[in-house]
Amino acid sequence: MCVAGLESASAQTDPPGAKREPGRWELISLSSAVTDAIPVYIHLLRAKDLVDREYARQLDVAALARAAHASTAHFSRSFKRAFGETPHGYLQRRRIERAKELLRGTELSVTEVSLEVGFQSLGSFSRGFRELVGTPPSEYARRWRDTLPPPIPACFTLMYTRPLASSSFREADEGGRG
Repeated sequence: MCVAGLESASAQTDPPGAKREPGRWELISLSSAVTDAIPVYIHLLRAKDLVDREYARQLDVAALARAAHASTAHFSRSFKRAFGETPHGYLQRRRIERAKELLRGTELSVTEVSLEVGFQSLGSFSRGFRELVGTPPSEYARRWRDTLPPPIPACFTLMYTRPLASSSFREADEGGRG
């Protein structure tokens, strides 16, 4: 049961033409209007956010299921149905995406990168990386490190080199006061 204001609740439940006293409070039930207080996907998003935030930690499906307040089997089925991949597959993909960033932007070795993103074994990292990206991590790093960085789009260059305040605006504002 929930306490709600007369104006908002009774307008939907009273028959047309019925009159009520303004300001009167009544009890209404929300159980017929709301089938599930917290949708299941909210719990799944909690687990997905945990992977995004803590991908380098030792995470397993049981830990993610606990974060989603579900059994392991139910969580795995629901996660796959909602996001199109298994929780373990999503964790591996997130780790490899982060590894790609580290291989492109740092001088860390492949072994250091694999440990940094949460893999315990260089072999499992290399195999997973090759399956997802299509090239071994050492070749990927060499290709990115040997080439020049991609050009910066002109709109970004203009945005970051623009003065903080437009000088023409200041001149126009000062000119109008004189």
